Amino acid sequence: MALFPVPILTNGATHSAQQFRMMVRDLVSGAEGITQGTDLKVTQLSTPSASVQVGDGSGVVRGRVSAFQGTYSVCNIGSATVDISSTGGSPRSDMLILRVEDPEYEGSLNPAVDQINYFQIISNVSSSATTIPDGRTGIPLARIDIPASTSTITNAMIKDLRQIANPRRERQLLTQSPSGQSTVIGASTTFSYFSTAPGWTIAIPDWATTVRIKIDVVPLRFSVANYFGSVRATFGSSLTLQETTLDDNQGTGVRRVGTIVADTLTIPSAYRGTSQLLRVQGAGSSGNAGRIQVDSGTALAADIEFTEAPR
Repeated sequence: MALFPVPILTNGATHSAQQFRMMVRDLVSGAEGITQGTDLKVTQLSTPSASVQVGDGSGVVRGRVSAFQGTYSVCNIGSATVDISSTGGSPRSDMLILRVEDPEYEGSLNPAVDQINYFQIISNVSSSATTIPDGRTGIPLARIDIPASTSTITNAMIKDLRQIANPRRERQLLTQSPSGQSTVIGASTTFSYFSTAPGWTIAIPDWATTVRIKIDVVPLRFSVANYFGSVRATFGSSLTLQETTLDDNQGTGVRRVGTIVADTLTIPSAYRGTSQLLRVQGAGSSGNAGRIQVDSGTALAADIEFTEAPR
């Protein structure tokens, strides 16, 4: 294969379909899948029947017949209905894919009159299949696990197989220095916020499905007695990061030790596109005699990464 004689969008030149497909491949870094988390979702019909519906959305499909076939851009506007055959005396799993059948490389479809991309059912796949079981060009959307003697498809039977070609990510690194010494924490097993560490108000992207949070609190001020308790953080009114245990046996003097709070959280749909408060808090365990505080010598750093997944 020779070098393409002219690059894409050279004035006065003619470009082949393959050249545009190679450009799509380059732009998506060779990835394939749906474009955004809500694209091409497979669900039951509003009145369940022997069909499913595929929602609107777009994606990219990597050609598999030739190494330099390139990548196809596909789009579905509105919803499409796909029929599912009923089962007999045994259960069956079918895979619903978005198929591309380009006659330049396979088959005999005519692009002038035929659909070159279409929704296709691969019947009787493994009940654990997550990828297309042969070398055809397409992307998997869902596996439908159908019980025996069933003709009505419900959401409970639909296993989502979509993958985002290039999931969006957004990362923030935020810092905070307390204005002064906070009130002491540790006399109660109920969690309390550090009074001089007001936290951060975080804008959540409307596409985010997961957030990874790591908060460094360096150093905490320990005093009064040996300390046994926990620190954690809350994010909004309903999310709480995993507790980190503090087990200090250094007596009664003032001392300083750093700690980390970290967790991976699923973003509730009601949080997307809103701003929520992220803030550290602490508590003593039963019988604890020590106390902890933050003060002007403490630095808090929050590393926050939002990621996108199909939803």
